[in-house]
Formats: sequence, structure tokens, C-alpha cells
Amino acid sequence: MQSKSPIKKRKLNKYDVLTLLIIVVAIPLTILFGMTFLSNRQYYFISLMIIIYTMIPFFMRFESRKPQARELIIIAVLTGIAVAGRAAFYMVPQFKPVIAIVIITGVCFGAQVGFLTGAMTGFVSNFFFGQGPWTPWQMFCFGIIGFIAGLLFSKGLLKKNRISLCIYGGLSTFLIYGGLINLSNLSFFTSEFSWGALLATYISAFWFDMVHSFATIFFLFIFSMPFIEKLDRIKRKYGLIEHH
Repeated sequence: MQSKSPIKKRKLNKYDVLTLLIIVVAIPLTILFGMTFLSNRQYYFISLMIIIYTMIPFFMRFESRKPQARELIIIAVLTGIAVAGRAAFYMVPQFKPVIAIVIITGVCFGAQVGFLTGAMTGFVSNFFFGQGPWTPWQMFCFGIIGFIAGLLFSKGLLKKNRISLCIYGGLSTFLIYGGLINLSNLSFFTSEFSWGALLATYISAFWFDMVHSFATIFFLFIFSMPFIEKLDRIKRKYGLIEHH
């Protein structure tokens, strides 16, 4: 069943703009600084900074009121579900529900929460999968996808239905996550950029990205509607994280 929640189109507010600046400027510059000056330990610094960045817009939204514990708990629970989902499919390469959960979070609770949940999921889940220079990139990719999902929904461009969510999920997984992660993989193996090496990296990762994209579509198609209905019910009951 499709959610009946009305969609209110709105302009970017100051929190959206701040998050966008963090995504476009602050995080890429931090990653570049870490890779350039912090040698093989740069990912600890970068991961910590990304977490701090993701928290700034979220907590600024509560400048007129203190955040309620239940609002923070729901974010922690959604992050925990995403982490558990990634761990549960540990033996199946690339077939993970993480991006599907992050997209649903962004749609239900807004761009900043989608960004925060995605970034935190990348960081926390790698305590099981292994921290490394790939961690900041994964945090960045998960966060971007969650942020864009919330932004598109707030503008009326992404709907709470399976087809719309699956299209966005498949494209964002393949183009955003796959595109950026493959670029980062190239930087791990060589310090000298070449178009040939970049093309070879994307070609070699094509089927992995396709499986990841299919997984996101699969989990969104199966679980998005019941998940969204329950989250919307929780929002209405407790007045969680209203969009302004």
C-alpha cells in the first residue's frame, strides 16, 4: 500500500544548504587533506571529521528546542538495522540492504537524517568488516545517497512508491556509490592517474556494481512499503523530526 502522506514541495532551507556545502566542499577537502598529509593513518582522522560534519546540520535543526531522546533513538535504531543488514549478508558480496535502508530513512525523516544515518552506518559497520582507507569513502557515498533521497522527496521528485524508490535506488547505487568507490579504489592502487587505468577499474567493477544495484532494487521492492508505513506511523504518533 502506498503511503498517503502529503508531499510538501519546499525550497532548500539553511540546514539543507549547510549539508550540501559539507558534502560538496568540506568532506572532499578533508579526504584530500588526509590522503595527502596523513599517510596510511588518514582514514581515522577523516572518519572522525565526517561524523562531526554529519552531526552539525542535524543538531542545528534543534536550535529552537532540545532534541527529544526518541528522535535520537530512532536514528540509532535505523543505523543499527542498516549495520545488521550489512553483516547478515556478509557471505554474499555486494548483495546488501544498506542503501535501501538509508534511502527509506532519507525519505521518511529528511535529507540531514539520511546523510547522518548513511555516514554512521559506513563507520560502525566497518568495525565488523574492517576499518581502512575505504571507510571515509563508504561513509561519504552512503551519506550522499541518503541526503539526495530526502532532498528529492521534499521537492516532490521522489515518491513513496516502489517504482520511484527502486529507480532511484538502482541508479544511485550504480552511479553514485559505484562511481565514487571505484574512483577511490584507483587512488589506493596508484598515485598516478590515467584514463586507461580509470576505465579498467570501472570495467572490472561493472558486475559487482550491477549486483549491488540489483540488491538495492530488490530490498526496496520487497521491504520499502511496509517499512515506510511503520516509520510514518511512528512519526505521526510521536511527532518525530518534522520537515520545515
